[in-house]
Order: sequence, then C-alpha cells, then structure tokens
Amino acid sequence: MKCRDYTVAMGRWPPGARSRLEGAALELFVEQGFAETTVPQIAERAGLTTRTFFRHFADKRSVLFGVEDEFPALIERLMGEMPLSHDPMTALVEALRAVTATRFDGLFDYLKARRAVIETDEGLRERELRKVSLLSDVIETTFINRGFDDLTSSLAAHTAVNIFSVALDRWLDQKRPRRTLSEYLDETIDAFGQLNTLVTL
Repeated sequence: MKCRDYTVAMGRWPPGARSRLEGAALELFVEQGFAETTVPQIAERAGLTTRTFFRHFADKRSVLFGVEDEFPALIERLMGEMPLSHDPMTALVEALRAVTATRFDGLFDYLKARRAVIETDEGLRERELRKVSLLSDVIETTFINRGFDDLTSSLAAHTAVNIFSVALDRWLDQKRPRRTLSEYLDETIDAFGQLNTLVTL
C-alpha cells in the first residue's frame, strides 16, 4: 500500500552510504509502497550497490528503524549520568528533554514519512511495538540499578515511554513543524503532572 497522503520533502540525502540508503528507501516506500519496494531498487535510487546495502542493513525493514536504534543506549547513558538524589520523575524528565533537544533537529519530514509507511504494514507496526517495549525495558532496568523497587521502576518506565510517544505523535501531526518536539514534550509533561495531581486528590 502506498502512502498516498504524504509526500517526502527531505531534499537530497546527506553524504554517507547509510544516510543515502535511508533516504532512498523512504522515498520509494512512499512512492510505490513498502511491499512493492525491493533492495535492488533502493540501492539503485541511492546510487549504490546491493552489496553496500547489506553492509549496513539486514533487510529493507531495518532501514526504517536505524535512526532510532541508538535511543535505548542513549537513554540508559543519560539516566545513568543523573544524580542518584533525583527522584524517578525528575530523572525521566531530564533524560527525555536531553534527547528531544539534541536528536530530532532536521528529522521532522523523515519521521513523519516514516510513521506513514509503518502504518501501512502490519509487520512494521509489530516491529515498532517491539522497539517501544525494548526502550521501556531499558528504562526499567536503569531505575532498578538506581535502587528503586520493581513496581516503581516498571511504572516509571511505562510512563516515560507514553509521555514521549504522545509528544512525538502530536509533533508529527503538524503539517509543518511550527512548534518543536521539545515544546510538545514539556506540554505533555505538564499535562501528566496535572493528571497525577487529580489522581492523588
């Protein structure tokens, strides 16, 4: 299925074989559909060989998840650097703000198109869910290592993933990026804080 309602507007890809392959693949997925796109087509569009493609990616599905593969390790590192005196929410908020402030500049068009492609394919949607689950597991383990109990760590991890997911979706729902992801993240965190206050009343 083609992504008929979205046109990729990323311009030419940045230098580097991996980036060129990611850009070429996404353009083709949008133009003709994920299932109809082949690895040789991606390599040809990028001006590279099929052999080069497989040096960077296991298959065409992997191209859509390379940008975010580093997030679990990045979140783990950022949270590990937080002072041990931080409560769970403070550590979470500071880590999420650090990620959104430094890792999403210039990625709006790519991520919007990527989301549209993923929504067209059940296998891609399942892989996206596994990625989210992995991120949650990493955060939970980080909190356990900081000395929090299992329940608190699990709740904090799921909360962090949900806050980030809501902020990201609202950011990508814009036709054009008039507001930053960081602004949406802060707004979502504030809304969660108000909800948490209501629950404790």
